Formats: sequence, C-alpha cells, structure tokens
Amino acid sequence: MRIAIEAASLALTSGGLSRYTGELSLALARAFPGDEFFLVSDQPFRMPADAPANLKRGGGPRNAMERRWWLWGLPRELDRLGAALVHGPDFSVPYLPRRPSVLTLHDLSPWMNRAWHHAASRVRRRMPILLELGVATMVITPTESVRAKAIERFRLHADRVVAVPEAAAAWFRPRPRAVASAPETPYFLFVGALEPRKNLPALVEAWREVRKRHTVDLVIAGRARADAPPLREEPGLKLAGEVPDADLPRLYSGALAFVYPSQYEGFGLPVLEAMQCGACVIASHAVAEAAGDAALYADSAEELARVMAAVVEQPELAGEFRGKAVAHAAGFSWERAARLTYAVYQEASRRFGN
Repeated sequence: MRIAIEAASLALTSGGLSRYTGELSLALARAFPGDEFFLVSDQPFRMPADAPANLKRGGGPRNAMERRWWLWGLPRELDRLGAALVHGPDFSVPYLPRRPSVLTLHDLSPWMNRAWHHAASRVRRRMPILLELGVATMVITPTESVRAKAIERFRLHADRVVAVPEAAAAWFRPRPRAVASAPETPYFLFVGALEPRKNLPALVEAWREVRKRHTVDLVIAGRARADAPPLREEPGLKLAGEVPDADLPRLYSGALAFVYPSQYEGFGLPVLEAMQCGACVIASHAVAEAAGDAALYADSAEELARVMAAVVEQPELAGEFRGKAVAHAAGFSWERAARLTYAVYQEASRRFGN
C-alpha cells in the first residue's frame, strides 16, 4: 500500500507536531517495510534523519492552482503518487474525500480558550466541518480523554475515533549531565513551546519562592511563539531558546526535576521524553493520562512551589520518582503507535465508500 502523510509540521524547527510526524512516519516505515510512505507538503521541510528506503519525499504544488493545497494541490499529488490513503497529522485532510483519509486531532485547545492560540482561527473554522461532514474517514487522538471530548463536541460516531498513545523517541535515554545548555548549579527544567497555555508565569513564580530558600536555577527551553508570555532572564533564570535535539537527553537527565505546569494538553509528549531520560517529573493534572502515577502533580503556583521545594529537600523523593519515570516510559513506544495507526489506516480503507 502507498500511504501519503502531510508533512507541513516538519517545517517547524521543534515542537510536538514536528516530533509526532517525524517519529510516526519513521516507525511506520520500519514496521511495514512492504509498504511505501510518502511525506508531502506545500512547504519546504526536512526529511526525518535515518529514514528507511520506503519512507520517501513526495512532491508539492506544481502551479498556481495547486498552491491551494488542501483543495487542489494535495489531491493532485496523491493522484500522481498513486496513494491509497492520506494521513493528515496536523488537524486537517484534503477537502474533497476522493480516497480514505485519517486525521489526527491532538487536542481541543483551539476551541477551549481563544487566548491560548493567537493564530488558530483557520483550524477552529475548518476542522469541525471536516469532522462533522465525514470528510475524514477516521480520526486519531493521543488519549482517551481527547477521544471522548472530540466525540461529544463534534458529534462523531464513537467507532470513527481511535486513541493511539504517543511515545518518546528511542534516543531519549539517561545521559551524563555535561552539556553547554545546563547551568552549574542544580536546576529545574521546562521544555516545550513557549505559549500561553503552558502556564510559564506560574512556574517562574513558584521557582522564585523556592529560590528564596534554596540555590536552584530554572531553565526554560523551547521555541517562543509570537504570543509567548513575556519572560526576561534574571539571576538563576535561563531562557535557553531552542535546544538542539542532541542536547535534550542530557538536559533532561541532569535536572533536579522536569516541571510541566500546562493548563491543558492533549498528551504532553515532553513529559514522556523527560521520564525516559530518568527525570523526576512535576506536572499538572493536564497530563495525568500520559504520566500516570509516575509524576508528582501540582496545578497552582503555590502547589508547584511546595512540590518543587520537596524535591530539593528530599533527595529520596526525587530518586523514587526517577525510578518510576523510567519504568512508566517503557510502556510506550513509537513502534506500538505505528502498528495501532496502521490498523486505523486499514479500517479507513475498509470503511471508505461504504
């Protein structure tokens, strides 16, 4: 079978969408060597590193009409490739349902709070139509909680929506701490896109409280979106920007704890990345389905400060949750995600036209 995967998210330099598309496409190609997988986009993008021979770069728009990508360009490229199915891993599929399609709905944040997204009006307007009119044959969500909310909000038949858990890439594993991005003093760490729903002001407020009693830094790493909350470096606070992938495992491994206070998540992939590197994780209940009982939970700035202080003052607590983290992360893999996703492809092919 020839399968096309829309790859615009690979044009991003970092973030969960890029990681999802890259790791899933690699895992699909490795798990199903008899099939061909084509990454296609109307934007320049980087192919995933070490791609097997059956993961290939498809084409993009060839003329002005095809620059209307989702209406004309993508369907024509699918015809040229002879693709049997198309997967839209970033909230969309072609507007004309001429072949089976699978749409990944990562979360419902664009419809929950407009302040969380400064540039999501197109997704808010377009995607409900694709779902409610049945343009997407099947829908993938990363958790059962997103699945349930999607079924409710968009009035979907339950058998059209399948939860497929994500995973940390295999190269996330415990590493020695030495890395230029890490400070010399003990540090808490946040990794992720800098955007309103990540609740970073509460994290900084909590860290300042802890720093009144303990010499501990805070490293905030990630791409700042245009609507990122204003943050300025101050003594002990390091804004690391986008950290190269090669440095992330050491940064995770060396942290006193990885802190992820997001107000809402569909999954929370950085949490599993940190856990697979052996980090103690402090997180909001927004990632409870992904983190299970392997994280310490805190939602408000006050709770964060209390739990962060406990990690500093009780090394045995951090050690306990480091062990839990590694064991928990071992229950997730991109190979499993690929096999579950492929089963969704097969179901979409079976259903299409019926």
